[in-house]
Amino acid sequence: MDFKRISSGVIALLALIIIILIPNIFVTGILLTIITLIAMYEYLKAISKVCKPIKWIAYLSCIIVAIINYVPEQYIKLVLMGGIPTIIILLFLQVIITEMRITFKDMAYTLLGICYIPGFLMYLSLINGMENGKILLVYTFIAAWITDTVAYCIGKRIGKHKFSKVSPKKSIEGCVSGTIGAIAVMLIFTFILNKYFSFTYSYIYVGIMALVLSLIGQIGDFSASCIKRYVDIKDYGNLLPGHGGILDRIDSVLFIAPFAYILFTML
Repeated sequence: MDFKRISSGVIALLALIIIILIPNIFVTGILLTIITLIAMYEYLKAISKVCKPIKWIAYLSCIIVAIINYVPEQYIKLVLMGGIPTIIILLFLQVIITEMRITFKDMAYTLLGICYIPGFLMYLSLINGMENGKILLVYTFIAAWITDTVAYCIGKRIGKHKFSKVSPKKSIEGCVSGTIGAIAVMLIFTFILNKYFSFTYSYIYVGIMALVLSLIGQIGDFSASCIKRYVDIKDYGNLLPGHGGILDRIDSVLFIAPFAYILFTML
């Protein structure tokens, strides 16, 4: 299992490198949309055990990840503010048209998935479109994946104090070491950027940002575990052996993305 986990992690890392190296933000947006669609498929499959999700609206909402970079900057706020009300109207229309064969519960679970997956992942497209967006994407994934990797390795070896019954394999030692690891790697990355590529990022700000994003990412990880426990599944899929599905691999990235975008605007 460890070999499968490592090999799948390498594949995920290579995919990230490809996304970062592609200069065209629109091509990157399309790749992110593909990831979003797969994650949405995994989510809808999971919640289908407890409800009848409105799949066509859920999949349609994933387009926002691709088109957000086509929207002129002055209209992005209007798109973001108008998106959720429009989706809610469509969901209610589906309930009305089906004469309530689609229930409020079905609608609510679908709306959660839309907010949770494309609603959060579109911020990766927004980050990608910022000045030095590729660099900022690296920061985002460092905060998520270094936290996860260090927490897994340290927690497996010395973790004795369980953090929560929501995810019983996670330990306090692992969570703390994951955050420390993310801070260290982000500061090292900042040193390389400042020394060799003429960046002037503040080490103090990056350290605080790493702390905040790492903690938020761990909340995202636990949140994904809450959903999986509720629908009684171990993983969202088996696309990445040792990691589960795409949604298992990006659960922390989902929560980090919007807050990373906010923090990067002040970097």
